[in-house]
Amino acid sequence: MSTAAEGDQGTGFTWPVPPPGGWTADDLDRIPGLPAHTEMIDGGLFFVSPRTHFRMATLWLLEYGLRTQVPEEFYVVREMTTRLGERDRPEPDLMVVPRRARKGPEQTSYEPADVRLAIEVVSQESVERDRTAKPQKYARAGIEHFWRVERNGEEPVVYVYELEPASGTYVITGIHHHQLKVAVPFPIEMELTLD
Repeated sequence: MSTAAEGDQGTGFTWPVPPPGGWTADDLDRIPGLPAHTEMIDGGLFFVSPRTHFRMATLWLLEYGLRTQVPEEFYVVREMTTRLGERDRPEPDLMVVPRRARKGPEQTSYEPADVRLAIEVVSQESVERDRTAKPQKYARAGIEHFWRVERNGEEPVVYVYELEPASGTYVITGIHHHQLKVAVPFPIEMELTLD
C-alpha cells in the first residue's frame, strides 16, 4: 500500500495516495496519520469537518436517551465504523449493537449484522452522503433500523426508517419533532429539545 504524497505547501503533512485499485476497508486501520473519524465510502476517504454545537448537543441527547433505555443486552457505540463491504467503512454517529459484538479494546469496527440501529446527524458538508449514499449502503447491508437527524431551527428532527424486506430499501415510519417515541427496534421515548 502506498501512502506517500506531495507535501501540503510546506506544512510537512502528506496526503495518503491510494494503491493501484484503490483502498479497501481493511486499509482504514493501516493508513498512517489519518484524522480521527475518517470514514471510507466506495474506497474514498472522507474527513470530519469541525464539530458544531448543534451536532455535539444532538449526539449527547440521543446517546444519553439511548443509553438509559436500550435493553441490557445492547450497547450504544459512538463514532465507530461498520464494515459494509470491501470498500465501505462508514462511521455512523451512533450505533446500537449487542454487547456480545464487542471484541475488546482494540476493536475498530462492527459488522453490519451486529448493528441494530444506525444514526446519522446530517452535517452541512455531508448532506448527500448522510441522506442518500450511506442509508442506501446500510439498507443493502441489512441494517434494519436507521435514523437520520436534521436540524430544524435550533432543534433536531428525527426521521425514522425501517428496512422493508421485499425491496431491501428503507421506508420512513415517522418524522419526530419535539419528542421521539418508537416501539422498534425496542421501545424508546425521549424529548428532542436541546438546552
